[in-house]
Amino acid sequence: MASSHSSSPVPQGSSRDVFFKKEVDPTKHIRPVQSLPDVCPKEPTVTDQHRWTIYHSKVNLPAALNDPRLAKRESDFFTKTWGLDFVDTEVIPSFYLPQISKEHFTVYQQEISQKEKTHERCKNICPPKDTFDRTLLHTHDKSRTDLEQVPKIFMKPDFALDDSLTFNSVLPWSHFNTAGGKGNRDAASSKLLQEKLSHYLDIVEVNIAHQISLRSEAFFHAMTSQHELQDYLKKTSQAVKMLRDKIAQIDKVMCEGSLHILRLALTRNNCVKVYNKLKLMATVHQTQPTVQVLLSTSEFVGALDLIATTQEVLQQELQGIHSFRHLGSQLCELEKLIDKMMIAEFSTYSHSDLNRPLDDDCQILEEERLVSLVFGLLKQRKLNFLEIYSEEMIITAKNIIKQCVINKVSQIEEIDTDVIVKLADQMRMLNFPQWFDLLKDIFSKFTIFLQRVKATLNIIHSVVLSVLDKNRRTRELEEISQQKNAAKDNSLDTEVAYLIHEGLFISDAFNEGELTPIAIDTTSQRNASPNSEPCSSDSVSEPECTTDSSSSKEQTSSSATPGGVDMMVNEDMKLTDLELEKLANNIQELLYSASDICHDRAVKFLMSRAKDGFLEKLNSTEFITLSRLMETFILDTEHICGRKSMSLLGALQSQANKFVNRFHEERKTKLSLLLDNERWKQADVPAEFQDLVDSISDGKIALPEKKSGVTEERKPAEVLIVEGQQYAVVGTVLLLIRIILEYCQCVDNIPSVTTDMLTRLSDLLKYFNSRSCQLVLGAGALQVVGLKTITTKNLALSSRCLQLIVHYIPVIRAHFEARLQPKQYSMLRHFDHITKDYHDHIAEISAKLVAIMDSLFDKLLSKYEVKAPVPSACFRNICKQMAKMHEAIFDLLPEEQTQMLFLRINASYKLHLKKQLSHLNVINDGGPQNGLVTADVAFYTGNLQALKGLKDLDLNMSEIWEQKR
Repeated sequence: MASSHSSSPVPQGSSRDVFFKKEVDPTKHIRPVQSLPDVCPKEPTVTDQHRWTIYHSKVNLPAALNDPRLAKRESDFFTKTWGLDFVDTEVIPSFYLPQISKEHFTVYQQEISQKEKTHERCKNICPPKDTFDRTLLHTHDKSRTDLEQVPKIFMKPDFALDDSLTFNSVLPWSHFNTAGGKGNRDAASSKLLQEKLSHYLDIVEVNIAHQISLRSEAFFHAMTSQHELQDYLKKTSQAVKMLRDKIAQIDKVMCEGSLHILRLALTRNNCVKVYNKLKLMATVHQTQPTVQVLLSTSEFVGALDLIATTQEVLQQELQGIHSFRHLGSQLCELEKLIDKMMIAEFSTYSHSDLNRPLDDDCQILEEERLVSLVFGLLKQRKLNFLEIYSEEMIITAKNIIKQCVINKVSQIEEIDTDVIVKLADQMRMLNFPQWFDLLKDIFSKFTIFLQRVKATLNIIHSVVLSVLDKNRRTRELEEISQQKNAAKDNSLDTEVAYLIHEGLFISDAFNEGELTPIAIDTTSQRNASPNSEPCSSDSVSEPECTTDSSSSKEQTSSSATPGGVDMMVNEDMKLTDLELEKLANNIQELLYSASDICHDRAVKFLMSRAKDGFLEKLNSTEFITLSRLMETFILDTEHICGRKSMSLLGALQSQANKFVNRFHEERKTKLSLLLDNERWKQADVPAEFQDLVDSISDGKIALPEKKSGVTEERKPAEVLIVEGQQYAVVGTVLLLIRIILEYCQCVDNIPSVTTDMLTRLSDLLKYFNSRSCQLVLGAGALQVVGLKTITTKNLALSSRCLQLIVHYIPVIRAHFEARLQPKQYSMLRHFDHITKDYHDHIAEISAKLVAIMDSLFDKLLSKYEVKAPVPSACFRNICKQMAKMHEAIFDLLPEEQTQMLFLRINASYKLHLKKQLSHLNVINDGGPQNGLVTADVAFYTGNLQALKGLKDLDLNMSEIWEQKR
């Protein structure tokens, strides 16, 4: 049985639908009605319910009986339409059917008990089953034997006469060939073939009839149940008709009006959407004129925001609109044009900002314009604008020096600009005061220039940091939003069972939960967007009235720069945190670069002036003034930029080294000339030198300032008084002390040359020591100055001068130590070496004085004879020479040194006397010779102790005698 595709399934009966119930005949057993599977669509149409009739169902009884898929014939013909699965489908038991037990079949069993007895009697009358089975088996074997006569080709599943091989096998052409003389035989053969095929057909038909006879019981059973099935189908058709009438009534009364209202609401919403879409198209249509207006006022950020918003609207809400097919490419070209305009505008701004007059006003030029430009460049990822600013800084630094030189040269009337054309040559015509004023002006202009650059870069840096901060806060908000969404999804999962229990659809519940956030987000976007147009009062649906603000996904936040300019940071700035941090570092590096540029230009300016040796010819005062000016400028730039630039400092160090070399060579040459002309005689000490020494004693190591006006003339002193001690000195040593103080003062004025000055000063002191040793001890003064001889007075005076220098070495060492770094303290060992050298030199001079007297004793005592008169002539000469020695050194050397010297001379005297007495074989025996020697020795001792300062000298003469033999 087949039915139309629109037929409804047969509904299950219920207590309310009485027309589904059927009177149950207890004498008949009827199978329960099976529910049909739902083969209809979810929303069945009801327009054809009156056109369906029972004639749409057709019954093909042979097809039902000969269905090869069925191993057993069934009386239920619905399996023909819905397949085998329909019979095996599990049916959910109904709550309305009663529970059947054995008691319900008691009446039935009593009624059929008599019929069952009759049936048992009939079974005994029927033939035995074994005989029937043997008959069936015999019949089956006979049928199989008959079927074996039929060729196997007819039994193949792929048997088809349209195949040429199959056709030739079944109907050979040889049976139909009538050519030649074989016509009669072929005709007989064809007739035989026809009879053979007819025989095969009869065998097959007999077997088919036999098979049908075997299933005759099922056939007759089907025929007997046909009337019952037709009655059942008739009642089912009536029930379906009533159900369809009822559904049609419900559809007309309850659904058509509501559906019509929904259609009208949908139409209304569509109209509102079309209206808003047209309104949005009108707004987008005005994009290009609006961008032109914004560009005319240099509102690059606003223009870029408008272009980005329009591009987003074109890609999302207005995608596919034919009239706007070229607008996207036009906006892209316009965006590229804006990029070029911003670069040009920033270059113009940089030139205007850096080349305006350098006065004391360091305020930023058009701060709002700068902020707008930087935001636009960051938005378009044009991060090379710092290179433009760097190039402009280099050009401006060159122009600052050039303009300063032009202004200064124009003020000097002695310079003829018509004759000297080059600006560098004109600058070299300036003397030191003029050139120094020019350099001071350049440094002042550079300082203002760096302050201006720093202020501008601070604004750019604040913009970059604000964008970086906004990116981080946006990322944090997104993470919080994701966490909230995850929590919301979990809560929705837990509410599913409750929603089903309450009779709500899950989809409706989800839509209801999402409605509020969407509405809030739409409203916030509409209120936050400054470019959104207000909705008209005739709008039908408030959520639909979003225009271009609903399509824009920009989220802005307001922040303020140090200059008070409000900045709008949006999400279109797709710069990563790493890029922004790198850009911020580049801005700081650009400030360092500005300092380096100024220092480099200043170095070139210095080098251009130093070509003719101008800087090397400066005196100490001029160079110190120049050095202080350069150090001040270096400190100022370091304070502004936060990092010390090394180029100008290196140039200053280089010039300082040249200055130190020249400074040292001049003073070394001066000292050399003084020593070459020194006659090693005691010089008078001018009052200013005594004042200089007194200032050193007070802890002030510096040259005294020259007093202006008429000063009181003071007589020079014979000796130099240093901390209560008298020093008899030569004029060279006085000048050497002044030179030493010049070295110390130069270190105070130029701290960067401390180590060089220490090395040069130690070299100078070593030179004085070695040169004075050559002139005095080495007797070089005899050839250089023309002295007749080196006297003991010369030697004592040289020793005293060396002692004066040794006295001041610890003071000089402390002065340098206070100005050295701890890691440079190792250089102080030079002073230790110099002190040792000076002490060795002083000891050599003392040894030389002793050696002079030793040679005299050797000469005089070698001729000594023990005889009258007393005192002898030898001892008289010795006492005379000792008196001369004392007279020569007593006013030069301190009393302690004089005593120590004469003790050493006395020891030499005793040694030579003892040697001579031993030679003369004079012993301490109380004889006449012993008495003469004792008288001479007493004369020597008395004369020696009579000298000034030697009264308390312990002269033990007992050692001149040998032990008694």
